[in-house]
Amino acid sequence: MMELKAKVLIVDDDEGLRYALKDRFEFWGCEVSVAADGREALAAAAKCAFDLIMLDLSMPVMDGFEVLSNLRKDGHPADVVVLSAHGSVDKVVQALQDGADDFLTKPADFDLLEQVVQKSVERRKVRLSLDALAERSGIQVLAAAPAMKEVLATADRVAAADTTVIISGESGSGKQVVAEYIHAASPRRDGPFVYVNCVAISNDLIESTLFGHERGAFTGAQSRKPGRLEAAAGGTAFLDEIGDISSDLQTKLLHFLEAGEFERVGGNQTVCVDCRILAATNKDLAAEVAAGRFREDLFYRLNVISLRVPPLSERPEDVPLLGEAFLTRFATELKRGPLRLAPRTLEVMQGYAWPGNVRQLKNAMERMVVLAVNDVLTPDLLPPEVLENRDVVAGDEVGPDISGDLSYRDAVSDFKRRLIGRVLDDCGGNQTKAAEKLGLQRSYLNRMIKDLDLRS
Repeated sequence: MMELKAKVLIVDDDEGLRYALKDRFEFWGCEVSVAADGREALAAAAKCAFDLIMLDLSMPVMDGFEVLSNLRKDGHPADVVVLSAHGSVDKVVQALQDGADDFLTKPADFDLLEQVVQKSVERRKVRLSLDALAERSGIQVLAAAPAMKEVLATADRVAAADTTVIISGESGSGKQVVAEYIHAASPRRDGPFVYVNCVAISNDLIESTLFGHERGAFTGAQSRKPGRLEAAAGGTAFLDEIGDISSDLQTKLLHFLEAGEFERVGGNQTVCVDCRILAATNKDLAAEVAAGRFREDLFYRLNVISLRVPPLSERPEDVPLLGEAFLTRFATELKRGPLRLAPRTLEVMQGYAWPGNVRQLKNAMERMVVLAVNDVLTPDLLPPEVLENRDVVAGDEVGPDISGDLSYRDAVSDFKRRLIGRVLDDCGGNQTKAAEKLGLQRSYLNRMIKDLDLRS
């Protein structure tokens, strides 16, 4: 038996089902309220911040769609699981488009209900923990995977000290986000956070970029210029891709880490700077030391605390959180209305390895927002490499036949043909009603009907 410890509102005009669900939730340790119609539900939701609302779609006076619309408009934080009769696929699709988090068909299967509710409660716990982290650090941290939570917990502990930290991980995995989190959670949070990409700056310029230079130090140096370390005084300097710096620069950096001082390029005056150093690399520095490419003493001086940011393939639980965050960001930037990821889309995203890590996921979400025709992002909008060799295009009701050798494009066309054909049948061939149900412009639907040869 699971212990949910959640506040639940059950909304259903069927008294028998209402109280059967109530008994089950109380058995699981929940605090339960009930409502017989939509008006009662909204009144209850106005008084209590429920964790979960079980919402019947078909009710007299005010149906579930109107309740859902009001809940989302008012910004109610609860997860909403809609209850629908068998065969009401179109209603479920509309509810998910309108902001429902999941659905169950009646009569309620308690084993399936337990799975759905457990997933909902876990989502809420994650959101609360992320909010707490963000409030404490001042930046938004998105992590649901145990491995990433452990990284952040360690970062939280080391933030209070001035200890040097080296952050390792694949390119695009989020090393800079961890560095920013450490800075924002540290006593230096009011000081500057200065980022230096050591591999993006040529060997001729990286030393003067870090330590600054005096007038006449080299051709074009017409005046004294402070370096990034001076700019980071009182705060934190984050040296990204530190495994790529030259041996001469390694020597000078080691001296700064040990003594807190350096000389600008072309100068002989000692400059003292109080800043914390965080470093990152996608290389195995121990192997670089063994190969003679990285100073052993600098490695040990940097490696006081070591944090490894796991790749996205090791933390699939983070994919939905990051995806939703990027979705919100790009929808806002591109002036789109609220967009949602279809459940099947999330499944596909979590099943993909994301070799390009968070950066690749970010680019994929931007692509989906640009290509999206309606408010629900379906799997066919994902990049081809994510969809390769996968049965991802549709759900159970109208899935394409991909048992043979259909190409990706043919599979997508097959799905569209089946879905649009079914909706047109449901609407008696009325394209205006079908476009409404699909969330498409009528002119766009008409063009698709012609392209897919559905005019008959």
